[in-house]
Amino acid sequence: MVFNNLRSIREDHDLKQRELADILSVSQNTYSQYETGTIALTAEVLIKLADYYNCSVDYLLDRTNDPTFSPK
Repeated sequence: MVFNNLRSIREDHDLKQRELADILSVSQNTYSQYETGTIALTAEVLIKLADYYNCSVDYLLDRTNDPTFSPK
């Protein structure tokens, strides 16, 4: 499964895969595989990404088109 929102939000923030990989402490290849769905995103990585972008995990996983994060 390709995660289009994951790529879109990275591009919206003008980040290269290498830059985000450095933030997550993974290789650029690993990050690329996250975006293409070749390897599964871990809960830890999803939380880091959601915190970094201040968005919902559901948005990152293409479960919604609304990036708004609204904690309960």
